[in-house]
Amino acid sequence: MSLLCVRLIDWKIWTRPNKDPHFDGKKAVYRFVFGANLTAIMWSIYVVTVIVNSNTSDINLSAHLIIVSAMAGGSATVLAGHKPTAIFFSFVLLVPASLALIASGIQEQRMLGILGLLFGVVMVAISKKTAVFTAQAMLLKNQNAVLVHEMEEQVEQRTQTIYQLSNLDPLTGLFNRTAFLKHLKLTLRVAQQQQQPLAVLFIDLDGFKKINDAIGHDIGDQVLTQTAQRLKHLPLNSKLLCRWGGDEFVMAVENCDELAAKLLGEELIDVLSAAYTFENNRFTVGATVGVALCPQHSRDGHSLIRLADTAMYAQKKRAPSYVGVFSKTLEKRIHRELTLKDGLSEAIELNQFHLLYQPIVRASDCHVVSFEALLRWTLNQENIPPDEFIAIAEQYGQIRHIGAWVLEQACKTASLWPKHIAVCVNVSVVQLQDDDFVALVVRLLERYQLSAERLHIEMTESVFTSDISFLSEQIQALQDLGVKVSIDDFGTGYSSLSSMQDLAVDTVKIDRSFVNNIDSNGHAIITAVMQIAKALDYSVVAEGIETQQQLESLRQLNVDYLQGYYFAKPLTEQAVQQLLSSSAAPKLIRGS
Repeated sequence: MSLLCVRLIDWKIWTRPNKDPHFDGKKAVYRFVFGANLTAIMWSIYVVTVIVNSNTSDINLSAHLIIVSAMAGGSATVLAGHKPTAIFFSFVLLVPASLALIASGIQEQRMLGILGLLFGVVMVAISKKTAVFTAQAMLLKNQNAVLVHEMEEQVEQRTQTIYQLSNLDPLTGLFNRTAFLKHLKLTLRVAQQQQQPLAVLFIDLDGFKKINDAIGHDIGDQVLTQTAQRLKHLPLNSKLLCRWGGDEFVMAVENCDELAAKLLGEELIDVLSAAYTFENNRFTVGATVGVALCPQHSRDGHSLIRLADTAMYAQKKRAPSYVGVFSKTLEKRIHRELTLKDGLSEAIELNQFHLLYQPIVRASDCHVVSFEALLRWTLNQENIPPDEFIAIAEQYGQIRHIGAWVLEQACKTASLWPKHIAVCVNVSVVQLQDDDFVALVVRLLERYQLSAERLHIEMTESVFTSDISFLSEQIQALQDLGVKVSIDDFGTGYSSLSSMQDLAVDTVKIDRSFVNNIDSNGHAIITAVMQIAKALDYSVVAEGIETQQQLESLRQLNVDYLQGYYFAKPLTEQAVQQLLSSSAAPKLIRGS
């Protein structure tokens, strides 16, 4: 009983929580094994003592032997986790007592001892097999546990892979659109509940396409990766940062008003404008940032991103590498631009375009020598200025279709004029860059039986920002046909003497702004243009003539041709026919 009390106390100590990371389980096993085996020995000594006592009745001896047999039978299962202990426990309980009964010399006790000894042998065998089975079961259990753990790890890895594929951008490791929009939606809800402002910043890299085209997409990918790393290092919520697509990134900033958003945008531009170094090469890209605010501009995540993108795009067109904030004025401008874009797509089919023709006269005698075809557009009873819709047509790729229509209408109309009257058609640089443009001119000249000398192609100074070598080939091909080529609005844009020499045009048109200022510095500029033109053997046309004084001043400067309201406003096709039919060599003077 003392031994059992000690073991009970030891069990209570063992069952207490143990937070020791260096706990030795083997010591606990040895402690239990020692106590269990000692208990078996004590029971064996007790039973043997009872047997040796000659005063013990047969019934008492049988009861003791039955009790220890039951204990041995139970130990075969209970102690099966430790094979030596299970065998030893059964052996010690049964074998010594059975041998003592056999040695007593009493027939009944000898028979009882033989039965006990046989039962002991059987229990030892059963204990051994039970221990082996238990060991195998425990091994299988542990193997299953390891297998389950490995499967759980595989499931966790696959779950992580699925999460990355569905939430992360594979190149930069930032959130993709889907994950970003989900977090933005939750953040907007919290911001509105707490009545705090939130800013969405749309970031677009400046000059990234040039790196891709000139150096390769591998370097471009490295630039994007480093850009993402720079953005990650900013003290911002990483769940509100994503790669939107291409070289575009979006971030949302909590509790951020317009002033703070502008300052953050400027910081972003500085960070992203720092040089990138790859393979001993040094590159720099800028960034343009658009800002939209909640609740000032919208409370919806998709709308905020769209408005920030709109602000960025408008800022990039106006002045890249700066921060642009969305505004209602910008929204109206963008809305009008989209309205005009949609209208342009069907303006020809709906007969909304028409051409007017403004005369160009010889400066010496004011005789009409040509007409400039001017495109006009009426949309919903509103006359849209060409300066507005031409730029939109160029931006959205509609200018080729529209330009081809203008060129055809002008050639068709001019074919009905006297043989010495030419038509001047404004052509976009986008059209000139088309490989089929010269072929189009040839087809139209043949279709309407118009001599090439009567077609003058006018282009703006924006050609000087394009591929000069290719445009020079195009111009030369037109001149080989006999078509005249002129530069419109000369002196207001990008022209340079070397580029002018390379292009070798036939005529330059002096912009009306210099004619308006002919009494001041415009006189000096026109004089310089005349000297350059004469040196390069170009003809000169002055635009915007509105007064007799301007006419006389330009004549004194030996300008070749004149154009402006002083002679005539743009005329309809019918008015041109009337003018041309009035005289073989129509002459325009004030009031004609």
